[in-house]
Amino acid sequence: MSVRIEKKLHVWTVIHSRPEVRNGMDPESAQALMDAFMEFENDAMARTAVLWGEGGNFCSGWDLKYAASLANEEKFKSEFESLSFPKDGTPTPRGGLGPTRLELTKPVIGAIEGAAVAGGMELAMWCDMRVMAKNAYLGVYCRRWGITLVDGGTVRLPRLVGQGKALEIAMTGRKVPADECYQIGLCERITPEGQARKIAEEIANEIARFPQEAVRADRASIIATHGMSVRQGLEFEWEHGLQAIENEGLKGAKRFSEGAGRHGDFKKI
Repeated sequence: MSVRIEKKLHVWTVIHSRPEVRNGMDPESAQALMDAFMEFENDAMARTAVLWGEGGNFCSGWDLKYAASLANEEKFKSEFESLSFPKDGTPTPRGGLGPTRLELTKPVIGAIEGAAVAGGMELAMWCDMRVMAKNAYLGVYCRRWGITLVDGGTVRLPRLVGQGKALEIAMTGRKVPADECYQIGLCERITPEGQARKIAEEIANEIARFPQEAVRADRASIIATHGMSVRQGLEFEWEHGLQAIENEGLKGAKRFSEGAGRHGDFKKI
């Protein structure tokens, strides 16, 4: 089984395991990963998820040995027509790398060891944030083979690092090591080698401790207001934030008034 889930209360760790191909993605594992995150989204107990590649690499992208089997024109059309965006209102199919088209309501943290390249880089950028080991790296390695970014890479990369840097990384296909990723906004935390999953799960548990309606409202606003005018963004933030304040914030204010969480204490909330 190429994908499995380890569940600890509110935190799920989704594990992609095809170490023999550096966790390269074929249709079976892409669908399994898609199914895992749909299960996470629909489970009321699940609050945060960590995505981790077993065996020392996050994901080397599309399994090129499988891709080579699509040289037959009929097989190529069949494969990619099944992934094309529908024109008739039917649900959007998964991406080539699985969940890269999903817009979840809950946060996902990418725990990155080793390579997260080509489509694997796109999968990493799909996550809300990335925790990278010092030995980890990203890169548009598919540049060498004439394969484009079709799992959100050209959309998400400039949003994270800006247009000029995105163009430079995408067009050169060069290796982007963890230290540089942190400097330019491609990752949010660097850990010692072998510690990315542990640190990502610690962060996931910290997020899961908080009142979740407010977490999700702020997350949704940060994502949805990208590209809006300031006025549009402020309206969205206001409309989507009030319900969480009514449902959770007033109770939280009462706990504070009774002595909880004073002086920035996050331990007793």
